[in-house]
Amino acid sequence: MRLHFLQHVSFENPGAILLWAEENRFTVTSTQLYLGQRLPQPEEFDWLVVMGGPMNIYEEGRYPWLSEEKELIRESISCNKMVLGFCLGAQLIADVLGGRVAKNPVKEIGWHTVTFTKEAEKIRAFKRFPKELTVFQWHGDTFSDLPEEVTLLAESEACLHQAFCYKSRVFGFQFHLENTGRILKNLIKNCEDEIQPGPYVQTKEEMLSHPEYIEKSNEWMFLFLTNLYQAGK
Repeated sequence: MRLHFLQHVSFENPGAILLWAEENRFTVTSTQLYLGQRLPQPEEFDWLVVMGGPMNIYEEGRYPWLSEEKELIRESISCNKMVLGFCLGAQLIADVLGGRVAKNPVKEIGWHTVTFTKEAEKIRAFKRFPKELTVFQWHGDTFSDLPEEVTLLAESEACLHQAFCYKSRVFGFQFHLENTGRILKNLIKNCEDEIQPGPYVQTKEEMLSHPEYIEKSNEWMFLFLTNLYQAGK
């Protein structure tokens, strides 16, 4: 199997997803969009993973590659590829599918609880998942209006739409299960100016004081990917 990931900034890579892909003998390739690298054609991969980033989906003027990236996501979905998006990646997928991405009422930065819907329980990829998870968040925007034919999978107190599924092969997560300790430290280092006081914004000390959350998040990431892989066989 071939996994290709799209990376928007140097400090947000797929983390635990790469470890899982290596263990399962996936061939892994990537496009570093911030370096101007070319995008692949859908026939060059089986899974497409779209990472997060500090930019917004509507900033094509500042980041011209966003338009081409959206087109690749659209083509990949049409070609029935497995497509996963995290944070910005999920917002890009939602936009491509016809949803609306806008400012969330509040910023959500740090470790917060998400609750899975009853619909998530019916999806094989979430087999053995608990009802609630403590996950890492870092976003101001969100997919405020979900596209048609999309199933809401998770929600939180601060943000109504946390995860979604489209036709059992396209998944968007507003939160991060893939982050490693190194990614978290680099994210804080590069985006520290966004850590402003708010009801759902933690200090950097709070964010870094829970290595056990990172470990559990990676375990759930592995379980999700394994379930998804087995369901697609």
